[in-house]
Amino acid sequence: MVKVLIPSGALGLGYDREALARGIAQQPDIIAIDGGSTDSGPHYLGTGTSKYSRNSTKSEWRELMAARAQAGVPLIIGTAGTCGADDAVDWLVDITREIASETGERLKIAVLKSGQQGSDMATAYAQGRISPLPAAPDIDADTFSSCSNIVALAGAEQIQAALETGAEIVIAGRTTDTAIIAALPLARGCTAGGAWHGAKIGECGALATTSPNSGTILIEFDAEGFTMTPMGAEARATPHTVSAHMLYENSDPYVLYEPGGHLDVTNAIYTALDDRRVRVTGGVWHVADRYTVKLEGARCVGFQTVSLALVRDPRYVENIREWCEDIRLKCTAKAAARVGGTFSIELRLIGVDATLGSLEPRAPSSAEVGVLGIVTAETEALSREVAKMLNPYLLHHPLTEQEEMPTFAFPFSPPEMSRGAIHEFCLNHVLTLEDPMQAFRLSTIEVGS
Repeated sequence: MVKVLIPSGALGLGYDREALARGIAQQPDIIAIDGGSTDSGPHYLGTGTSKYSRNSTKSEWRELMAARAQAGVPLIIGTAGTCGADDAVDWLVDITREIASETGERLKIAVLKSGQQGSDMATAYAQGRISPLPAAPDIDADTFSSCSNIVALAGAEQIQAALETGAEIVIAGRTTDTAIIAALPLARGCTAGGAWHGAKIGECGALATTSPNSGTILIEFDAEGFTMTPMGAEARATPHTVSAHMLYENSDPYVLYEPGGHLDVTNAIYTALDDRRVRVTGGVWHVADRYTVKLEGARCVGFQTVSLALVRDPRYVENIREWCEDIRLKCTAKAAARVGGTFSIELRLIGVDATLGSLEPRAPSSAEVGVLGIVTAETEALSREVAKMLNPYLLHHPLTEQEEMPTFAFPFSPPEMSRGAIHEFCLNHVLTLEDPMQAFRLSTIEVGS
């Protein structure tokens, strides 16, 4: 049996300290926590930075390092620094080094990096070793050199290699959410289907329970399946909460693809052991004919300046789309004539359809609409210049030429706010490897006194 303690869905989200203490009391074999994902958009991979504050990250990581010391087991984090880029890994390594210096610990750390060189990926592409996933964007050899960061998603094999170094802490770059949980149970002979299934259920901590914010759960893996137990005082796991998590961020509720194969839970059985624990068996792991890892890449696509105007006049609210389209056309024409360059103007209607756009099923009924002007341009200076040209339109533009000039509200002065460089995801592909470690770099360091 292998016990994996998962403190939270991600480092930086917070967790119930009492629940973590209960988990440590259960004598886990490893503590595993995710560090991020692509959920928050391409900026973090594009820049190699974390979405979470350094102070919050350091505070929670310090507590987990103390819990590791108390339990005497390895502590592992995957997708360090939100995106798992090499710079983000180094960021968390520096935080770990700082904490160890402050606490007087001497620690061995395994550092697993997932970053890829664009030139290496272009070569792999030319060799036919990179293929698209469904709905992947079109790419060519130049796509790889345009990326500011490319990462490969590590699986269980790479995490096992890091654990085999004997390190007290493993800080990994981009990994699949499940790999850091499944690695040790697989290495110790637990059933592969149960290891991957339990890892999927546990990837977000207590999200698969009745109290998602409690954070901490314990999963016990064995030769036939796994048992999930929430550590929060009021949290419960039920067959519904556990089975439903297969739908989370997964296009197929029965199949999960990972490096080296896929999990099939079509015949899984979910049994309530009591009012808190769920036992799961029946997941099957199928080994793939080739070993592939997913690639993610992000690149800069321009610079952005945004402005926000508030519209309350009932007539303008009723005709807000026509008003915005007239502004967009006229400001675009003026900016093209006066400054040239490559740019675009978008006006999003907050309170109308800013989230869903044309998919919005409800008619607007707002007393107030926020108009978010978004100028994207090839340079930061051009985005600011066009945004300033947009300013008087958002403040005073009339619906028709035969009416008094209106005045709307800017909540800020100046209303133009620079977003700096913006990024987009440009890779959703898989890379075929001859050896699981081929695209990854593993090293160990000593930190502390």
